[in-house]
Amino acid sequence: MSESALPETLAAIRDDFLELPEPERLQLLLEFSSELPEVPAEIAAHPEFNERVLECQSPVYVRTIVHDNTVTMHATAPPEAPTTRGFASILVQGITGLSVDEVLAIPDDYAQSIGLTRAVSPLRIGGMTGMLRRVKRQVREAVAINF
Repeated sequence: MSESALPETLAAIRDDFLELPEPERLQLLLEFSSELPEVPAEIAAHPEFNERVLECQSPVYVRTIVHDNTVTMHATAPPEAPTTRGFASILVQGITGLSVDEVLAIPDDYAQSIGLTRAVSPLRIGGMTGMLRRVKRQVREAVAINF
């Protein structure tokens, strides 16, 4: 992974995981799960604009908004899927507030870099990767529409 392309927020989250012994990393992921921000009412009122992340077994939806070159990510994931909620929360917290260029520069292998590949299934890592891919595509589409 290219260290220079990783925004400070996501680098700090990654470092927090890597500083912990492997068994404790799952606990940190569960903490992130409880920190997934609620989707604002105006977003929740229009679920048709949210995109399902098919790589996730749980029903996870993402919506990315770009305003004045600043990205805001929203995500929903069911409480009974704490691992998936944790991954969604990491991305929401790490991406919201970044510029378009910063988001598009996030390495696609970010999910593999946080030290959970032995603690969670490859399917779950693939789900987080799918979330990131959708966010980046939504950002590219939003930028194209604004031109």
